[in-house]
Amino acid sequence: MNKVGIIMGSKSDLPVMQDAIDILKDFNIEVEVDIVSAHRTPEKLFDYGKNAHTKGFTVIIAGAGGAAHLPGMIASLSPLPVIGVPVKSSNSIDGWDSVLSILQMPGGVPVATVALNGAKNAGILAAQIIGSNNPSVLEKIIDYKESLKQKVYESAKDLK
Repeated sequence: MNKVGIIMGSKSDLPVMQDAIDILKDFNIEVEVDIVSAHRTPEKLFDYGKNAHTKGFTVIIAGAGGAAHLPGMIASLSPLPVIGVPVKSSNSIDGWDSVLSILQMPGGVPVATVALNGAKNAGILAAQIIGSNNPSVLEKIIDYKESLKQKVYESAKDLK
């Protein structure tokens, strides 16, 4: 069974991260959600990062605002792929601090980074990673992308 770990720095990130939870559930992928603060609970962060691969996770999605160290720190500790979601938080500089903190990782510590508040895309990317090795999930991704295409055709038709 493939499982995605979804973590965030604080409960205030949940409205953004809910998009990842929802899309993964739509793909019938198990998710486990937790709050892991890089700055307030470093022991929990270290435990999560070091042990996520032993708990059945395939991918980790980490959302954080402000200085946004959570995705990079998890990536430095875990052998799993990490997808970072920059969150525009109340203490953020229009979200740019979060984007750059997650995007500008040093060589050897990759974090796949989606757009500001782009948790839905993080969920889709996690599903695609899983789908590369799981035919059932891959079929759901193919169907999803086809539905996106059909929505565009329907929208164009509505204009005429």
